Amino acid sequence: MWIGWIEFDVLLGEVHSLKQKRSIVRPLLADLSRRTEAAVAEVGANDLHRRTSIGMSVVARDARHVRDVLERAERMLAEEHPEVTLLSSRRGLHSSED
Repeated sequence: MWIGWIEFDVLLGEVHSLKQKRSIVRPLLADLSRRTEAAVAEVGANDLHRRTSIGMSVVARDARHVRDVLERAERMLAEEHPEVTLLSSRRGLHSSED
């Protein structure tokens, strides 16, 4: 079994309140989850208006599938969501036998 994770540091556009932030982040999380079938959550910068940290995890039988899903999610966030700017990402990949 392979377990992969990725964490995105994201800058939001013209956001002036936490309510506006939620109106951008919720659909973004739902889209990532629906299109990748992975677990996705906001994992940091909860009290900042224009920043968020999004975490995602995938469990699969082989490492290649995990890497493919994580790379697809990163491309989606960077290329298909003009309302946000992907500042950085960190990822990890572990085997259940580690």
